[in-house]
Amino acid sequence: MINIEQHQIEILRNKHAWETKPLLRSIYEAFYRQIAGLMNPDVKGKIVELGSGVGNLKSAIPHAICTDLFPNPWLDAVCSAYAMPFENGSVSHLVLFDVFHHLERPNAFFKEAKRVLIHDGRIIIFEPYISASSRAVYGLLHHEPVAWNARIDFSESAPPDDRYYAAQGNATRLFFRRGKEQWPEGWKVFHRQPFVCFSYLLSGGYSKPAMYPGRMLPMVQTIDSFLSRWPSLFAARCLIGLTPE
Repeated sequence: MINIEQHQIEILRNKHAWETKPLLRSIYEAFYRQIAGLMNPDVKGKIVELGSGVGNLKSAIPHAICTDLFPNPWLDAVCSAYAMPFENGSVSHLVLFDVFHHLERPNAFFKEAKRVLIHDGRIIIFEPYISASSRAVYGLLHHEPVAWNARIDFSESAPPDDRYYAAQGNATRLFFRRGKEQWPEGWKVFHRQPFVCFSYLLSGGYSKPAMYPGRMLPMVQTIDSFLSRWPSLFAARCLIGLTPE
C-alpha cells in the first residue's frame, strides 16, 4: 500500500528543490519543450497530466489539468490513471511524466485512456530509458527497481488496491524491444525517441546536490546531444507518443 505520509514528505521535498534549484528548472524546461512538441494543436480538448506531483508542467503549459492520487493545493483534480473523472472523448492529450513505470497494469490504463481521449488525441510518455550505462545508474543509485526481467501484468482491469508499484524498465521493454514484449493493441506508436541525459543525471535531480554549476548546462547539453547518436550505450530518458488507431 502507498504510505500517504511518506508520499507527502517526498512531494514537499520535491517542491522545495524545484523552488531552490534553478538548474533543475532549466533542465525540465527542455523536457517540457519536447513534450509540447509532440502535442497536436489541431485537436481541441483538455490537456491532462497524470501523476503531476508538484504540478511543474503548468510552468510550460499553464492550461494543463494537473492530477495526482492525493490532494494538494496546486492540483486541479485527484484521480487514478485507471479511473479518470473526465467525460468520454473530452481529452486531447494525456501526459505521463515519470508515471508510466508506476502503472502495474498498463493495459488497464490504455483502456481508460481510449475512453477519455478524442479520436485523434495523444498520449505522451516521458520515462527512464534503460541503456548499458543508465541501467547501472538507475539500478544502483535509485530506490525504485529496474525490474528488467519481471513479469508485466497485461490485465485490462485495474489493480485491486493502491499498493506501490515501480518498474523503471517497463517503457524500454514495451516500446523499444518489439517482439520481446507486447505493444498495446489498438494504439499507434507515432514517436519513439531515446536520448542521453547526463545533464539531468549529474544535476542531482530533486534529491541530491548538483555535480556541475548551472552555467555549464549548455555545454553538458551539447555533450548529451552528441552522445545521443549511441542510445543503446548512453541514453537515460525516452519520449513516446501514441494515438488511438
